[in-house]
Parts: sequence; C-alpha cells; structure tokens
Amino acid sequence: MFAIVQALVLTVVLLASLLAAFRKLLPQTAKRMQARLSAALDRPGRAAALRRAGSWLQPVDAKSGGCGSGDGCSSCGGCAPAPAAREPVPLHFRPRGR
Repeated sequence: MFAIVQALVLTVVLLASLLAAFRKLLPQTAKRMQARLSAALDRPGRAAALRRAGSWLQPVDAKSGGCGSGDGCSSCGGCAPAPAAREPVPLHFRPRGR
C-alpha cells in the first residue's frame, strides 16, 4: 500500500515540475495551450462545472485583451502602437583618482 501512495506522490511531483519547467521555458506556448484548453471547456452546452473550470483556466492576458488571441496584447502588433525606441545613454568616463 505504501508503495502505491509513494508512486502517486512522486508522479504528482514530477508532473508539477514538468509543468513549471514548460511554463518557464516556453511561456507563450504555455499560454496558448492554456487558452485553447480554456476555450474547449468554456463552450455553450457544456456542464456548468466545465464552463467554470474553463473560465478559471483562461489566461489573465486573454481576459484583459480585446482581440481574444489568447497571447495578450502586443502579440499580433495590431492593438497598440509600438513602443518608442529608447535613446542610448552616453557613457561618461572619469579618470581614476590616485
């Protein structure tokens, strides 16, 4: 019995670690996949619990974005103007005091 519980706990820890690494290394892909899963669950005609889970899983960027791309603003370049280029800061060299 203990071996089964240990295997289940290790499986949950491994899956959580893989998910965290996936979200850290591929954030846009993770958000896109999360938005697709959310859209699949939050369809009309689904059970209320599935629709609630779908709206809960919806990425924060997609909730606030107006185009519904799932990647949030500035992913397609059509919502907002591009940010202005920053002027380079000049370097000032001072002689060492001896």
